[in-house]
Amino acid sequence: MSYTGSEILLQSLVKENVEVIFGYPGGAVIPLFDKLAKEDRLRLILPRHEQAAAHAADAYARVSGKVGVCIATSGPGATNTITGIANAYMDSIPMVVITGQVPAHFIGTDAFQEVDTTGIVRPITKHRYLVRDIECLARIVKEAFYIASTGRPGPVVIDLPKNVTLQTIEEFIYPEEVNLRGYKPSTVGHPLQIEKLAKALKSAKKPVAYIGGGVKLANAMKELREFLDITQIPATETLMARGVVDPDYEYNLEMLGMHGTVYANHSVHDCDLLISIGARFDDRVTGDVNNFAPKAKIAHIDIDSASISKIIKVDIPVVGDAKDILGQLNKVVKKCDIDEWRESTLKKIEKDPLVVPYGDGLIHPQYVISQLSELTNGEAVISTDVGQHQMWAAQHYKFRKQEQILTSGGLGTMGVGVPFGLGACVALGGKESYVISGDGGFQMNLQELATIRMENLPVKNIILNNTYLGMVRQWQEMFFQKNYSATELKQDAESYIPDFVKLSESYSIPAERVTKEEDVIPALKRMIDADGPYVLEFMTNPEENVFPMVPAGKSLIDTMRGLA
Repeated sequence: MSYTGSEILLQSLVKENVEVIFGYPGGAVIPLFDKLAKEDRLRLILPRHEQAAAHAADAYARVSGKVGVCIATSGPGATNTITGIANAYMDSIPMVVITGQVPAHFIGTDAFQEVDTTGIVRPITKHRYLVRDIECLARIVKEAFYIASTGRPGPVVIDLPKNVTLQTIEEFIYPEEVNLRGYKPSTVGHPLQIEKLAKALKSAKKPVAYIGGGVKLANAMKELREFLDITQIPATETLMARGVVDPDYEYNLEMLGMHGTVYANHSVHDCDLLISIGARFDDRVTGDVNNFAPKAKIAHIDIDSASISKIIKVDIPVVGDAKDILGQLNKVVKKCDIDEWRESTLKKIEKDPLVVPYGDGLIHPQYVISQLSELTNGEAVISTDVGQHQMWAAQHYKFRKQEQILTSGGLGTMGVGVPFGLGACVALGGKESYVISGDGGFQMNLQELATIRMENLPVKNIILNNTYLGMVRQWQEMFFQKNYSATELKQDAESYIPDFVKLSESYSIPAERVTKEEDVIPALKRMIDADGPYVLEFMTNPEENVFPMVPAGKSLIDTMRGLA
């Protein structure tokens, strides 16, 4: 018996417990798709664009906890995945991207649909391989999955020349272990550093826990909630960590940063100990780094040693897996003696609550999202696109679980919403998922409505249509004298371009447009109760702004509550 390169690759994926592949065929991967059609252990989802394949694989990984897998052909197929790869890299999502390549003897000749894929993806991948020998293929697949899923996760690209997919060997053995000399991620926190952190917490008078997406990646939500239950210290989340802190936790400060709550931002500014867990001090969180938590000693728990003191100088570094470190920490910490700080925290929350406008006849996005949260009991899996609606979703949906919000945090990629919803729904085994998009972002990958319909996936799409590229328009209003350059998407007051209802119906997906405030709740109920996919468009207040807001270059203490 002999095996082709295509068969070795697919059997290797099965060995890695891959169940779903998001892939788009092309000339360089025809041999692979020929064998894939005969492999009943792997389910192929056919998106309508390679970018969407990468985004769907990304979302699948976020929800399932497995490595997401996508396939694209050489040349433009590979380059179409670039945004999806970069998005996964910025958000530390484990993904293996398999790209076709021209036959090895054509590489470097500018052959049809040839690009230097491994060269292009070098800055946006954790690692990348160009397979030149069928004998190495099984080992490369094993290494790729190991690298993608361990340490700080990230995408790995396997560039596969067509001739390798057609080559044959008599036998192959899939490796059971990986031993990479230069890659030994540390997972166990140093006991002395953990002890130092516990002592700092005991003596602190104004501690705050600053929670990042690394807690999700480490599956450490249980340990984190136990830590907060024991210590009873205020906690704030990044966008990527929404849902990690129990929304009913009394000292939950919710999201911090540019569009974080006033009470989160002020508490971080005033604290004397900031414990960062799985966060990377992103600029959208810190604002002016020279005035970030200026009174605080800073502790940083992170799996990636390169992230520690990269942006903010850290006093107590603890390198390792958040789940392991929190587990050790919970054995030695006690309830903190900070009654005065807790009381001041509650007063801050009471003084500056997030506002949900209602009752003036307009449809406000905050109201739509808050009602969706109530109707779904805060338990829906929500994918967002990028922009104002993304921030409103983070502010006003009360996420109860760690895998519930799927959003582009680091790269800020418009167009992720629909393919994220698709990938999430597949990972949920066909259970409904929800997408919150703006009218701009929705149009960037709306072709995936076809995939959703063909797979009969109950992806419920909400379009908050303000007829603008809302976030850019907000900045133009605030900082560029209302010069709305290239941000208005409507033709005139009477024209909807496109007509999302007709467009959705052309994909055989039920849709409706809501224009009245009193119709918001009934429409949401119809969408929630519907079997299968749905598109619900809300015509929202065109010039609604996202607040609170920290202006660029300012510190968290400069948080704006609104326009003067």
